[in-house]
Amino acid sequence: MTKADTFRALHRGRLPDDPLVLPGPWDAASARALADAGFPALATPSAGVAASLGHADGETPAAEMFAAVGRITRAVDVPVSADVEDGYGLPPGELVERLLEAGAVGCNLEDSRGGVLKDAHAHADWLAEVCAAAAGRLFVNARIDTFLRGEPDPARALERAALYVAAGADCVYPIGVPTAVLPLLRAGTEGPVNVLARVGEGPSPAELGELGATRVTFGPGVQQRATAAVTEIAARLRERP
Repeated sequence: MTKADTFRALHRGRLPDDPLVLPGPWDAASARALADAGFPALATPSAGVAASLGHADGETPAAEMFAAVGRITRAVDVPVSADVEDGYGLPPGELVERLLEAGAVGCNLEDSRGGVLKDAHAHADWLAEVCAAAAGRLFVNARIDTFLRGEPDPARALERAALYVAAGADCVYPIGVPTAVLPLLRAGTEGPVNVLARVGEGPSPAELGELGATRVTFGPGVQQRATAAVTEIAARLRERP
């Protein structure tokens, strides 16, 4: 069984109060710490990686992002999925090969660019090309940005979810979905649903699972919490006796 097969299997047969929890490493050291803590797989956050490389969110050059993902995958034995934003304008075949070369077993792909939603049908066609090129070697998590981009009607998210699943996506990710809406999306969506959680805030992963989440990720939350800890340590180091 390949790591991609192992990762795909982690999404199956989960109990409602036991979603797959995927914390987000931003470099090799954080990846080792999270793997050593016992998480069966990891999912890199593009914003967290960007911060570690000195870039603003959404401004990391593709080569730097793939190199960072490669350092993370080489540091751990568990499967790693990579957030590669909207694919950096790469042709589907090249995107897939670069992900595989970096050692990733899956990817997040956004359906907006520059803060604007893409045409859902055109994006679904592109996702179908990505999935065809991957041929089962990558677990494709299709992010749905409607809630993030000011489209609160759940019907819009459900429409995109159906298109993306039909295109071959293994999972959909309605980022920013209100918890009150999550059961409706769960009921209307085939396959796994990824939900964003806040580190130490809001519903717990188990509670999100009860509402319909198959898997839970944290975006750059772990990286931001670590940065806050460094800030606190720095302040203490400057204290005079």
